Amino acid sequence: MEKTIEHGSFIPLYHQLKEILKEKIESGEWESGDKLPSEHELQRNYDISRNTVKKALDDLVQEGMLNRIQGKGTFVSKPKFEQSLSGFYSFSKVLKQKGLNPKDIIISIEEKTVKPSIARQLQIASDTEVFDLKRLRCANDEPIILETSYIPKTIIPELSVEQLDHYSLYDYMEQVYDVSVTKAKEIFEPVLVRDYESHYLEIQEGRPALMLDRLAYDAKGTPVEFCRSIVRGDRCRFYTELI
Repeated sequence: MEKTIEHGSFIPLYHQLKEILKEKIESGEWESGDKLPSEHELQRNYDISRNTVKKALDDLVQEGMLNRIQGKGTFVSKPKFEQSLSGFYSFSKVLKQKGLNPKDIIISIEEKTVKPSIARQLQIASDTEVFDLKRLRCANDEPIILETSYIPKTIIPELSVEQLDHYSLYDYMEQVYDVSVTKAKEIFEPVLVRDYESHYLEIQEGRPALMLDRLAYDAKGTPVEFCRSIVRGDRCRFYTELI
C-alpha cells in the first residue's frame, strides 16, 4: 500500500516525505538513473507545500541518494561503493573485485619537507624530504577520491609518473624497494568539500565528504606513508562487522 503523509503527526512533514522516497529507492521501486516526479507533482500527490518537498529532496541530495541535473530534473543516484573496515584494503583491488576499472590520475609529484604534525606521524625529522604525491582516484573514469600521500625519500629514493604508470604505489614500493605495507591506522572525519576539491571531484562545493587519514606501516612497524584523502560522501560508505 502506498504510504501517505500524516498531517497531524508530530513527525515533520518533510521527514515523512523523505522516508517515503527513501523506501521507494531502497525497495528497488525506483532504480539508479530513474527520474523522480517533479516538485509540483510531489506537492500535489502528497498535499504538502513546495518548501516541504524541496527540504526533503535537498536532504536526500546531501545524503547522496538523489542527484539533480540542471534543466533535466532529479534522479536516483548510483549505488554507493561499500568497503569493510575489518581489515587492510587497497582501493584498486576493491574496485577490481567489484568488476570496476580503477584509474589513478597523477596531479603532481613534488619533493618537499612537511609540516611538523605530519613529520611526527611519519617519525622523521622536520627537515627530511618526502615525496608529496597528489592523485585523483577514479572508478570507471568517475572521480571518487582526492588523495595526497607523503612518503619519506629514505623509504623510496625515486618516484615518478612513469613509474606509477606501471605499478600501483604499494606494488612499486614492494617490488622495487622491498617495502611491504602490512598494516595501517585510519581515522575518519566528516567534512564539507572545499572549492579546489570540488574542481577535481566534480561535485559542488559544500557537499558532504569523509576526510580519511591513513598511516601505513611496513613489516617492522616503521611508518612508510601518511595519506590524507577526501572521499565523496555521495559515492562511498564504510562499514564494520561486530561479532
